[in-house]
Amino acid sequence: MSERFAGRRAIVTGGASGIGLTVARRLASEGAKVAILDRDAARAQEAAGEVGGLAVALDITDWSAVEAGAKRVADAFGGIDILVASAGITGPNATLADYPPDAWRQVFDVNVHGLFHCDKAVVPIMTAGGYGRIVNIASVAGKEGNPNASAYSASKAAVIGLTKSLGKELARTGITVNCVTPAAVKTAIFDQMSQSHIDFMLTKIPMGRFGSVDEVSNLVCWLASEECSFTTGAVFDISGGRATY
Repeated sequence: MSERFAGRRAIVTGGASGIGLTVARRLASEGAKVAILDRDAARAQEAAGEVGGLAVALDITDWSAVEAGAKRVADAFGGIDILVASAGITGPNATLADYPPDAWRQVFDVNVHGLFHCDKAVVPIMTAGGYGRIVNIASVAGKEGNPNASAYSASKAAVIGLTKSLGKELARTGITVNCVTPAAVKTAIFDQMSQSHIDFMLTKIPMGRFGSVDEVSNLVCWLASEECSFTTGAVFDISGGRATY
């Protein structure tokens, strides 16, 4: 494996499982120092041990905790070059008419406000270093809207809008900001969904299969690399042919 990330310092949120853990493993295998940010302290510690990195247990909906966590990583590593914002939840599968308001707020607190906190916390650190790669994990649901998943779809649309805005703000700083919009990828997040919703998502994918975490990681790690130098504020589909624009 090449040392594409030799000397780079990375944070992966939601890095204790799923896409985040696979990305963390890939970054570490190619030379990066990796900090795992996750609300599950035990699993974060286990993942950090696996990649030889740092575990920071926190709730990304808490701005003060995220700000302090980013400072802890920067102090430990001597800076932050890469953020992969992977932490997220699906919320319940229900029509909008039946959607619990508290669940709606929770989805936005994690998927939008939490991601905003993470992006905001690393920007000054990356700006001071004159380099950075921010990769936000959105979803094809944010482009097309999945029925019975209005909060998730709307929250991921917000992630796309935030990515485009921040990418333009930082375009002359040496920091790029991009997002990926996977179709359904088989991870533990499926445990939050009804089987009927999982079946529906599969029917929408022309390739007739779900994506793998390795396939998503391949794309994320390119966006997190020095090779991604003239692309910012962009949306990268990885949807097995589902995306139509």
